Amino acid sequence: MEFTFLGTSAGTPTRSRNVTGLALSHSGHKPWYLVDCGEGTQHQLLRAHHSVMQLQAIFITHIHGDHTFGLPGLLTSASMLGRTEPLDIIAPAQVERFINTTLENSDSSLSYPLKFIDSEAPNFYWQDEHVGVTNVALSHRVPCRAYVFTERNLERQLLVDKLREDGIDAGPSWGELQKGHDITLADGRVLRSDDYTQVPRIARRVIVAGDNDNPGLLAEACAGSHVLVHEATYTQEVADRVGPWPQHSSAEQVARFAQQVQLPNLVLTHFSPRYQSRPEGTPNINQVAAEAMQFYQGQLFLAQDFDTYRLDKDLSLSRIPPD
Repeated sequence: MEFTFLGTSAGTPTRSRNVTGLALSHSGHKPWYLVDCGEGTQHQLLRAHHSVMQLQAIFITHIHGDHTFGLPGLLTSASMLGRTEPLDIIAPAQVERFINTTLENSDSSLSYPLKFIDSEAPNFYWQDEHVGVTNVALSHRVPCRAYVFTERNLERQLLVDKLREDGIDAGPSWGELQKGHDITLADGRVLRSDDYTQVPRIARRVIVAGDNDNPGLLAEACAGSHVLVHEATYTQEVADRVGPWPQHSSAEQVARFAQQVQLPNLVLTHFSPRYQSRPEGTPNINQVAAEAMQFYQGQLFLAQDFDTYRLDKDLSLSRIPPD
């Protein structure tokens, strides 16, 4: 599984960071999934390796503009490029109204159908061939969600010795069992794939959280997860000075939580635009990193725009060098 940050700034863009967007794919660059779509996301995609023609679904964490204002432009550009495949949009109900109103009042139309799915529906679940997605309610000024991506249909390994012991000769039946299909032999025997195959590895799981001032809400979801992408808008000193109203997390809050639940990989994003990336800039993004490292001993990353990360089948997470 791979994910690329299309924007890592909170609220407003900076010279080096766009507002929130993240592209996630199971393998390669198609199909892929977009989590949040701040203004300018379609411009960011021009520098990434993802095409709107292979976009499978869009997941919106909450309605704030730095997570949604890029939607009308991206959707209409996909239409101008000739997209015809339907597109799922998983989002709060207000997002459907926002998109429809914008299209109606800008003389715009789409060449493909949109399917809106309420992200706040009870027992929410979405899936395709590659991933299953659940979500977790977070704490923010408006309803907000974290999306939990778990891979599906893992490759199976044939139990060859058992097949031979049961007199099942090698042939097309083996291939069907390995694909997860139950089969009926010519002699009438029914063979269940689960009886003659095994899945030799653990399904990879990535959590992409929206804005949230209470990381503890993710404790249950983090059990068995391998990566958490979470906001760290401020250092704790700035968070204390700003006060509770914005309802964002500090680096210390998230790091303490990740250490408590023994999360193996933590990727921080959604940084206040006040933090500078230049070595001489102050306040500096390195202060966010230093604070998190005081409280978290797992593998820590601070995301930058266009950073791509790969979660391998052995559950190791690494940043992929740019092309």
